[in-house]
Amino acid sequence: MYLFMQAAGTASQQPHFPLAASAVYVIGFIAATTIGSIAWYNSKRPVGWEDKERPDVVPKVEKEETPGLGEPKI
Repeated sequence: MYLFMQAAGTASQQPHFPLAASAVYVIGFIAATTIGSIAWYNSKRPVGWEDKERPDVVPKVEKEETPGLGEPKI
């Protein structure tokens, strides 16, 4: 019983800021922004952006005829 009370007392002295959860949010935001940028630059350009070039850091993604599993359709 004394061990549980000591553990509870030690835990109550620690800061309660959820650092791990905040890190997940920050990393998720960076990943979503990166993936969204790649998808946007590889999509059809909106009006006014047709003649703009893709930045060097964005990879070109080739479209497949039959995405997914299975044999290609002829």
